[in-house]
Amino acid sequence: MKVTFFSAHKFEHSYLKEAIPNHKLKLLETRLNLDTVGIARGSDAVSLFVSDDASAPVLEKLHEMDIKYIALRSAGFNHVDLKTADRLGIKVARVPEYSPAAIAEHTVALILALNRKLVRAHNRVRDLNFSLDGLVGFDMEGKTVGIAGTGKIGSKVTKILHGFGCKLLAFDPYVNEEVISATGVEYVDFDTLCRQSDIITLHLPLTPESKYIIGKSSIEKMKKGVMLINTSRGALVNTKEVIGALKSGQVGAFGMDVYEEEEDLFFEDHSEDILLDDVIARLLTFHNVLITSHQAFLTREALGKIAEVTAFNLDCWDKNKASPNELKS
Repeated sequence: MKVTFFSAHKFEHSYLKEAIPNHKLKLLETRLNLDTVGIARGSDAVSLFVSDDASAPVLEKLHEMDIKYIALRSAGFNHVDLKTADRLGIKVARVPEYSPAAIAEHTVALILALNRKLVRAHNRVRDLNFSLDGLVGFDMEGKTVGIAGTGKIGSKVTKILHGFGCKLLAFDPYVNEEVISATGVEYVDFDTLCRQSDIITLHLPLTPESKYIIGKSSIEKMKKGVMLINTSRGALVNTKEVIGALKSGQVGAFGMDVYEEEEDLFFEDHSEDILLDDVIARLLTFHNVLITSHQAFLTREALGKIAEVTAFNLDCWDKNKASPNELKS
């Protein structure tokens, strides 16, 4: 098959080439959108990353070019109009799981870095400032951590934090009995989680019910000085409300690896540009905010798994078989 890979970053290339030797790959750093879709002409399939646009108008163009397959290099698929894909007969498959450990470990790294003010401390020492004023953190042991979402990633986070001796609360419509057995986590409603937690970390899928689950109402219920962490989906958090809470001190620290408006910002070098996103610009002024640009997944193991499953999905279609990873609207 001829496959055009959009948003194929340099860090992916070697993994993709090694895992997919039996298809003809066109690896492009260009993002897929209505202006760039024509690049895929002559391909049998396209492969997309989370920053690509697979909305209805783009899918219509792909259909006109007789492209029948979309291989996502992600678990998330909010950027794909599945109803339109189904109507046009375009098959879409994802990578349902690549490395829960990668994202869970990055989550805990954000918590520890914010708590112990590691970035601030490192920058001070580079300036030969060895003062400890303003660097006081807290013991993780005995702190109450609320984990919203205990699927594959959230359960890994729960187990790691159990090792720190944290008291663990969880919110999820589906109770994970295995993680209860392993950690003693207590399942509660979201209001209770907000009221009792010193740290809240999000690992929920983005649904109409979970959008802005962190907003004015939920923040008001939280302990003053709570730490918020989001490595899941940007739109789980109303970032403007978090900024207000950072200013008032209601939120004591905020770590984010995902952002609702990240599409035109993350994954690219904007160091020579004027920053036009006022929300990110304001967040960057807080010393108690730590932002990473959607890199929680970025480990060797995860990249290898993403390439491997993408290869499997393409091979299934090449053999006129359905992939078990296909999505339906």
